[in-house]
Amino acid sequence: MDDIERLKHDHVFGQDATRQGERRTLWVIVITAAMMVVEVVAGIAYGSIALLADGLHMASHAAALGISLFAYIYARKHSRDPRYSFGTGKVNSLGGFTGAVLLALFALLMVYESVERLVHPVEIAFNQAIAVAVIGLIVNALSALILGGGGGDGHGHSHSHSHSHSHGHSHDGDSSDHNLRAAYLHVIADALTSLLAIFALLAAKYYGIIWMDPLMGIIGAILVSRWSIGLMKTTAAVLLDEQTSANKIDAIIKTIESKTSARVTDLHLWQIGPDLYAAELVVLAEHPKSADYYKQFVSAGLNVVHCACEIHQVGEGAEGECSTHNHSYDHS
Repeated sequence: MDDIERLKHDHVFGQDATRQGERRTLWVIVITAAMMVVEVVAGIAYGSIALLADGLHMASHAAALGISLFAYIYARKHSRDPRYSFGTGKVNSLGGFTGAVLLALFALLMVYESVERLVHPVEIAFNQAIAVAVIGLIVNALSALILGGGGGDGHGHSHSHSHSHSHGHSHDGDSSDHNLRAAYLHVIADALTSLLAIFALLAAKYYGIIWMDPLMGIIGAILVSRWSIGLMKTTAAVLLDEQTSANKIDAIIKTIESKTSARVTDLHLWQIGPDLYAAELVVLAEHPKSADYYKQFVSAGLNVVHCACEIHQVGEGAEGECSTHNHSYDHS
């Protein structure tokens, strides 16, 4: 009975904690929503179509950020739901993937509007348009500062599992918070379009280069689409359980085979959340040791929170063949 209890553990993996990315995203939504209300009210009060249009654009921007916030909340609220075998870490990547798709749609819309302006130029109220673009740039620059670069989450947590190979760890930043990355790219994309718009509008106003405005829109769309595709690839790799880098796998196999008498016949290592990994290891040994002994080499330098180890024993004189085997699915 003690052995059974020793091997039991939950699959929360720190997802129950409120992440700094969640707080940052909430603050950005509040700022964006407030600016949206101000621009819509001002646009209606002063009859400014430019302000009204930008206010409605802010509304779509807030909705996109709302998806990121929802992903954080859902992952936290369902972190202890036993239906999620490896926790809710992948909700983070799902939110990031959704954000990347929205960015791609945003880029397509930018191209459509820019081509439409090239084919059918319209009269531009330069002073009004420049003022709106400057306001948008300031709001998005502030939002980008709040989100902190989108590369880390700055949260800390620790957890340990109730078995003999218990381990505790804490880390102060996630390098793979795809949800925060998506939110960050949204505000950067908006800031970029505002900056390019200011440049284009000034060129059109003072030098008569009217086509500069739609041209900058197309350039901005190309940059945004590249960011979007990059984020899609990264998040899709997590969602589809893509094997981690071959170099990392080879290094682990070489370490196990050089420091033990065992041979590794199979090793799978994949990401299940921000800075969280799961692994499956199959080893062949004449005098096998415990599963925990082999698993320590997989976890070295990585936050492997779930590891299944299958051990095959080679019989006397039966080189390369398994005479007996046992499946040890202890979890880290």
